[in-house]
Amino acid sequence: MPAESTPEPGTPGGTGATDRSGGGGPRRGARGRRRALTAAAWTAAGIVALGGTGTGYLYVRLNGNIASVDIDRLLGADRPAKADNGSENILVLGSDTRSGPNGELGGGADDGSARSDTAMIVHVYEGRTEAGVVSLPRDTLVDRPECTDAEGVTHPAATDVMLNSAYTTGGAACAVKTVESLSGLRMDHYLEVDFAGFRTLVDELGGVEVTTTQDIRDPGSHLDLKAGTHRLDGERALALVRTRHGVGDGSDLGRIQLQQAFLKALAEQVGKIGLFTGGTRLYDLADTATKTLTTDSGLGSLSALMSFANGLRDIDASRMTTVTLPVRYDPADPNRVVVQERQARQVWAALRDDRPVPGTATRGTATGEAQEVMGSP
Repeated sequence: MPAESTPEPGTPGGTGATDRSGGGGPRRGARGRRRALTAAAWTAAGIVALGGTGTGYLYVRLNGNIASVDIDRLLGADRPAKADNGSENILVLGSDTRSGPNGELGGGADDGSARSDTAMIVHVYEGRTEAGVVSLPRDTLVDRPECTDAEGVTHPAATDVMLNSAYTTGGAACAVKTVESLSGLRMDHYLEVDFAGFRTLVDELGGVEVTTTQDIRDPGSHLDLKAGTHRLDGERALALVRTRHGVGDGSDLGRIQLQQAFLKALAEQVGKIGLFTGGTRLYDLADTATKTLTTDSGLGSLSALMSFANGLRDIDASRMTTVTLPVRYDPADPNRVVVQERQARQVWAALRDDRPVPGTATRGTATGEAQEVMGSP
């Protein structure tokens, strides 16, 4: 399906705390714990197809790497209906578990807690040749529904809380339920990518090439890039998708635009090395990708994940459009954003009807002022 959305600034081809008082907002910057890293998720889903070349021991090992959550059981029947038009919605999250390697990368204490910084709805259009990505700012104030986590603990509903509080409060199931409540759309699948896995995955891909149209310097993420074309290793790629002070107004919205641009560059890199065609690097890449992912139970086996990934093989960067959920800065707290309801309804209606998101849906909304920071490599 052809894309109609107006390109967002900085996007080639397109665009902890649980209340108002907690955590760093868009203008103050991150406090070391809230880090974005979901740019690897789309690629990780594709790389698992590599595991299909192995049999016996290799298959069992890769299959055992995959962690999964039974979202359907935890949420029950009180959910939006599945689409009947051949499309699918996948909720993609980046997680910072604050333990082990993630604790070292996150810049905070190794306290074993779990946080999600970035959320994306990936909409796969009927025919599975095009996709649309809707980024959901973590600082968006939402009403979080009552939800039950994987341990069977029920968490009460809450109003006017940050979107990323859903994952912190109740894990994957609560995050899915909150996004479904926000959008009115069924999330058919769930993919989560962790911090440390992102860095390793980029390194094993041989780095990712990006072009910056201006210098990016952010002491917080230790990123220092001159304007121009760069091949980023895992550490610098992680710094890029974490940075917020180095671009625009220092908000999470500006960082989202960098993430969207990097996601496309990552998809292009996957296409260039032909991950679906075989090769000697397949096992190491598949091993890293499967260790990096947590999925819903429907994708919780190597065979299921391979089938899903193979279904996406025709979607390259040129067939992906990216937008950010229409928001504005909260008048009561500039460190938070609130949904522009009228324009958001256009986004949800387009996905529900398997149509491109119209350009009017994001016109005049908050962008973080990170315009044209990254171009095509």
